[in-house]
Order: sequence, then structure tokens, then C-alpha cells
Amino acid sequence: MRIAFIGHKRIPSREGGVEIVVDELSSRMSARGNRVVVYNRKGHNVAGAEFDNTVNASDKPFSYQGVQVVPVTTIDAKGMAALSSSFFATLKAIAAKPDVIHYHAEGPCVMLRLAHWAGIRTVATIHGLDWQRAKWGRFASTYLKFGERTAARCADEVIVLSRNMQEYFTKTYGRDTRFIPNGIERKQLVTAQEITSEYGLRKDDYILFLGRIVPEKGVHYLIDAFGKLDTDKKLVIAGGSSDSTEYYEQVKQMAAQDPRIILTGFVQGRMLQELYSNAYIYVLPSDLEGMPMSLLEAMSYGNCCLTSDIAECTEVVEDKAASFAHGSADALYKALNELIRHPQKVQKYKNEAADFITGKYSWDSVVDQTLALYKGEKVGE
Repeated sequence: MRIAFIGHKRIPSREGGVEIVVDELSSRMSARGNRVVVYNRKGHNVAGAEFDNTVNASDKPFSYQGVQVVPVTTIDAKGMAALSSSFFATLKAIAAKPDVIHYHAEGPCVMLRLAHWAGIRTVATIHGLDWQRAKWGRFASTYLKFGERTAARCADEVIVLSRNMQEYFTKTYGRDTRFIPNGIERKQLVTAQEITSEYGLRKDDYILFLGRIVPEKGVHYLIDAFGKLDTDKKLVIAGGSSDSTEYYEQVKQMAAQDPRIILTGFVQGRMLQELYSNAYIYVLPSDLEGMPMSLLEAMSYGNCCLTSDIAECTEVVEDKAASFAHGSADALYKALNELIRHPQKVQKYKNEAADFITGKYSWDSVVDQTLALYKGEKVGE
């Protein structure tokens, strides 16, 4: 098949969960003999220009793991990058006449209508209800909601990542969707080296949050809760701001009040592997999620995970992780304190996490179902 992907920022990149998903799907589909084109945004890494690499700088098409990557014109400004890049990517994709265009995230789905009018089969993956995110103003939220509505009305198929979101589309739009969650593979544990030399961190002596520093991730709850703990363990907050500079500055000010808190900024490569491999607990205190790739990754490294009790997290972890009432720093403090005081409970979660998550979610299964959907076969539920 000839397949096009639109809606992510860039591949290869770890700027967000969407980028990881598009990377996995496109490269695996190419390996199966499909002709895959991925349309990258131009512009700076969302975590800051200091994290730019050759992918950001590329103006010309290049090959990555058998995938043709085509950079497209992008207005690199808050609220405009997704709009402009998805517009120009859609024009290029329509001209190339693929068998299917797969859109990712709500904003880019606004342009799906153009492909629909051109008679090209379209599939949309809704990674989360992006219009609810606190970082967007009224215009951006309205635009994102329009993208969601466009996907519901025009896409040949809509993929959702949680049962909660599937129910939302049924109630809001009367739209049947396909539940195809993300996949994950078991990760190889690595010893603490870079994190020791850079931050003095060693195995099991820190609590980890790893993700984008945006309001809906609930990092402020975590800092409040951690401040009440009587513990020698450190709190590591790893991630970039992603269009939420004001919130990131708020987090930095809060963290500065406690010398036990370490802000690493955006991490990747060996540093990221070491942080996942050596954490005592991984915490995801989100108020809003789609299907958090960082949570799947944390479990695949064999971490004890503590998440908020929103459905998008509890559906993933079931009884193989701890949870707390979302939006409550007090509930998070109690849950953290319980795990710090009972290391045997932490070890139990660690022992079960990797086998559970890799058995439940498989990229091969995701690719099988998605390719079938491209061909018009009914999959998922």
C-alpha cells in the first residue's frame, strides 16, 4: 500500500507520544513492504532550540528506516505550527495520491476534509481531547474542537486509544470508532552512569516524573505532595515545556524551594534510559491523557508506577500499579508515603510490570489492525 502520515511534529523525535507512535507505525509498515511517506514539520524542537538536530534542520526529503520523510512548510509559532504544516502536508499528500492518509491528533484533522473531498481514504487517530488542554486559548481550543468534529464526520475510520474516548465519540457525535491502543516492547535496563555523574543519582534513590511539563500533567500536585514527605529520596522532573513557558516557570519556582528536587529539562538517549531504569517510583499525576506512552515505557522498564485515577491511566495499568484521586495533592502525598514506607509493595509492582504491559500491548498487533483498517476491513471494537 501507499501510506501517508500527517499530524506529528517530526520523526525520529521524542517531542511527544504522537511522534513515538508515528515512528513505530511507519517504520514497521515500511518493513512489511508498504510505501510509507511521513510529512515532518519544519521548526525548532518544542523543548527548545538547543535540542534541535539534523531532523529539525532538514529542508529536503530523506530516508529513515525505509520511510520517506518529507519536511513541509511550517509557521513555527504557538498555535500555528500544526495548522500550517498539516495544510501543506495535505496538499503534498493529495498530489501524491496515496491509498490512505493517516492523520494524528485533533488539530491536523481539520485538513482531513481536503483529502476527503479529493476522494482519498482517510484514517484519524485521536490521541486525546486536545481542546481541553489548559495551554490553549479560546481560538486554539475552538480550532482543535473543529478538528475533532471533522474527524468524526469525514474520516473513513477513527481510531481511539481508550474506552473512555470511544464512549465520548459515541455520545457526542454518534460515531463508531475503533479501539486500537498503542504498543510497547520490553526495554533493556541500564546501570546508573550519566545520571550519577550529572546529578548524583543512584539506583532507587529518586522518584521520577518524565514527560512534557504542561498543566494537565499535574506536576504542581507532585511538587506539593513531595514537599510534605519525610524522605531522603529525590524528586526528578524530566521534560521540556512544549508551548507552556509560563507553567514551566511556575514549576521551576516551586522546585527551587526544595533542594531535593532536580529539574533535568528535556532528556533523550542514554540519560532517558538510565532515568527509567533506576527510579524507585515513576509518577504520572495527570488530569488529562490520551494513552500515555511514558507510562507504557515506565512499566516496560519494570517500574513501580503511581498514576492518577483517570480512566486513561487505570485502563492501562489495571491492578499492576498504584493510583490516587486525580487533582488531589493530599491523596498523592498519602500514596507516595505509603510506597516509600513499604518497599516490599514497590518491589511487587516492579516484579510484575514489564511482563504485564508487554503482554497486554503489542506493536505487531497494532500494525496488523491498522493495516487492515486501511484496507477497509473491520477491526477493533
